[in-house]
Amino acid sequence: MDLTFDNRVAVVTGAGRGIGRAIAEELAAEGVHVVCVSRNAESCGAAAEALVAKGGKASAEALDVGDAAAVEAAAARIVEAHGKVDILVNNAGITRDGLVMRMKDAEWDDVIRTNLSSCFYWARALAPVMARQRWGRIINISSVIGLRGNAGQANYAAAKAGIFGLTKSLAREFAKRQVTVNAVAPGFIETDMTSGLDEKVTEVILGEIPLRRLGQASDISKIVTFLASAESGYITGQTFTVDGGMVM
Repeated sequence: MDLTFDNRVAVVTGAGRGIGRAIAEELAAEGVHVVCVSRNAESCGAAAEALVAKGGKASAEALDVGDAAAVEAAAARIVEAHGKVDILVNNAGITRDGLVMRMKDAEWDDVIRTNLSSCFYWARALAPVMARQRWGRIINISSVIGLRGNAGQANYAAAKAGIFGLTKSLAREFAKRQVTVNAVAPGFIETDMTSGLDEKVTEVILGEIPLRRLGQASDISKIVTFLASAESGYITGQTFTVDGGMVM
């Protein structure tokens, strides 16, 4: 299978750690120039430096992806620097967990803005660029929580569920320009976010996963890399659940 990425440029949000960094590493290993985006300048800078140290091509953009004006300005800088953008991976996300009766407006708004609105901001800025070049790949990282919900995560579940509708709408709008748009819904993946779970909680989670183990960041980065490739050109508007069978 030929997954050649000749002269491609990718923007990966939330690339400073976890799943986002794994995606950035996988794409860079294929020869893609990866623009690592994160709110934290130190983490996205370190991610880009690590990719370059391994022989890859990378740069960094530090900004709040939930700030529409900041996204528009960053997208313009990236396009000016590279002349194009071929791949967009909307991965940035945060949690502000709490029961609905105690959830503050700011906790709701911050999660919706960072996890969902950011996907819209980046697509609005970069999908037209892809449409003009008649080739593009947009991959939105959602979650199984968006499919099944979770007590104490109404804000997170709503944002991740919203990504599915956004993905399908974007897929329909840009299909005629050969820009595909798909979503990936990870289950429980071993990252910094899951490392803090206590043993009892982990056992409960494992009991809901037929494969009886947590996933690895590479399980997500590999399917994202496929969806970003030329080989995936006849796939659009789809959600790929990577969760060990948790949601069937």
